[in-house]
Amino acid sequence: MPEIHLSEQDEKFIEEQVAAGVYSDADAVIHASLQLLSSEEGKRAALQLLIQEGIDDAEAGRVHRYASQDEFLSDIKRVSAQLKTGTGH
Repeated sequence: MPEIHLSEQDEKFIEEQVAAGVYSDADAVIHASLQLLSSEEGKRAALQLLIQEGIDDAEAGRVHRYASQDEFLSDIKRVSAQLKTGTGH
């Protein structure tokens, strides 16, 4: 395992988290930080895939033109509601 060097700011943050009782020790702070980083990286990767899917759809001509901004926003709300309820789109 490589030795880890922390900035003064990082050390202070860890100390504050432990002192406040949020985490039991520095290892717990680092562990939680790495879990959060891993989760965020997963979200970023999923978002990149969705962006590429949108680009691919646009390049293939699979697009919908809206007559107005209101129509566009209404469609976004409709699809969002369907996704939340699991009824598809």
